[in-house]
Amino acid sequence: MTRADWVKGAALTSFAVLLLVVGAALGPLVLSDDTASPPVMSDTEIGFTQDMVAHHNQALSMTQRLDRAADPTVRALAQQLADTQRLELGMMLGWLRMARVVTTNPHPMAWMHVDTGPDKSAHPGHAHGGAATSTAAEPPAPTTMPGMATQEELDALSAARGTDAEILFLRLMRRHHYGGIQMAQAAERQLSSGIVKQAARDMLDTQSRESGLLGLLLDQRTAATP
Repeated sequence: MTRADWVKGAALTSFAVLLLVVGAALGPLVLSDDTASPPVMSDTEIGFTQDMVAHHNQALSMTQRLDRAADPTVRALAQQLADTQRLELGMMLGWLRMARVVTTNPHPMAWMHVDTGPDKSAHPGHAHGGAATSTAAEPPAPTTMPGMATQEELDALSAARGTDAEILFLRLMRRHHYGGIQMAQAAERQLSSGIVKQAARDMLDTQSRESGLLGLLLDQRTAATP
């Protein structure tokens, strides 16, 4: 091989290497990546979180409507409930932002796959943590989402004063918690693992304990009412 042939061969080899390097560098820019990244949240996780955001928002609304002159014990419990719900609400809104989905569920309760109509109980009779069942004296639950109050009930709570306000608040909030417990039970049962499953389990425990306190205060007031 002559020197000219060797130089020519070396030049061609270098050019080929250069093309390979350039191709490797431009490949990700030119070729589309068919591998889809896994979703941040599953459909069940998104549906549960969206619905629980609406549920928590109404709980906060009820605490704000309670008569400011109500018994300090009831007011203190209402404040405790509001603090817990705000903390959980911020957490859930963060998850939805991270998943890049809207905060309002376009199909409420579709993830739950249960009938929440008037023939079904709006709260669990054997809730985790020993939550008590509702009584016939409590306002009937609406059919849209477990435990949610109607606008008429919210207006009545805003107008109520004294012991009447305390009793109505405790009844509505306890029913509201029963609904939250039912939703948390369904999510915890459907999800296999993950932070949303753990949050549902925590809500289940917290709201079961709070339901006991709501029932205790309610029993004290209804027993004293002629």
